[in-house]
Order: sequence, then structure tokens, then C-alpha cells
Amino acid sequence: MSGKDRVLLGDIGAAHGLKGEVRLRSFTEVPAAIADYGPLEDETSAKAIEIESLRPGPNGLIARIKGVTTREGAEALTGTKLYVPRDRLPAAEEGAWYHSDLIGLAAYDAFEVQIGTVVAMYNFGAGDIIEVSLTAGGDNLLLPFTDATVPEIDTEERRITLVLPEESLD
Repeated sequence: MSGKDRVLLGDIGAAHGLKGEVRLRSFTEVPAAIADYGPLEDETSAKAIEIESLRPGPNGLIARIKGVTTREGAEALTGTKLYVPRDRLPAAEEGAWYHSDLIGLAAYDAFEVQIGTVVAMYNFGAGDIIEVSLTAGGDNLLLPFTDATVPEIDTEERRITLVLPEESLD
């Protein structure tokens, strides 16, 4: 299964306690919804990871993973990224996109000139940020993912239009 056929939903942090629980960071809109997608996959797709239970913790979620009953077992999962096959996700609502659907799109300016390619999407808590690798080289652009900055997205044509701040044009 290729990377475009899977979507990253979260990752496992450090072990929590002595009985095999782990800290879990969820990238789903409602964090606890990560458990609703059924078995998740690791990076290689070789290992199925099933969340047996989930509860709020001091800095996120605390999860019990099926088959993990010791601290050592939990520690072995530290850093594991959690993926789900793309076809298990509901269709995005009108005007909404999954980050994975935007990565790889060609980025054009308001004059229809291709300026680069979307290489990543981030959210550090204050809203989404789009990262664009520039065709001309140099540092990647990090821009707020807003209607003003990204007024047009066409996933069928595999392109977006960007309105760049003046200082990024220098």
C-alpha cells in the first residue's frame, strides 16, 4: 500500500505507568476518534495496532494497546506512527481536505506561474500551516493555510493557488 493510500492519524509516545499503557498523540479532529477507525498500522504496514481503551491524560491521551501488558512492551512502541488505510476515512466535507490530499500538489501564484510544490502541512495549535518547496530553490515557504493565502484548491487538477505576502516575493 503506497503512502497516498494511507493517512497518518497519530503516534505513540512514551510508556505510561507499569501495566503497558502508552501516551498517544492523535491528529484526528476529535482526538479520541482515533480509536474509531479499527486496527491501525505502523509505518511498514506489517503490524496491526488495536486500541483497546483510551482515556484523557495530563498531556493528551493514554491508551491501552491490545496485547501490550508490560512497561517494556509499551516502551517498544515509543515513536510508532499510526496509519489507517485511506478508504476507511469518510469523504472530506465540501471545502475541507485531508492534509495528505494536499501534499504533492503543484503551487501556483496569482499569475498562473508554478512556484513550487506542497511538501507538508502542519498544525502547532494556532491553525494549519502549508509548506511549499520552491521551484527556484532556496528556503521553503511556510504560509498560513487560510482562504486569503490559499484561495483555490483543485485536487483533481493536483494544484493550488497561493496569494503570497509581499515580503516572500523578494
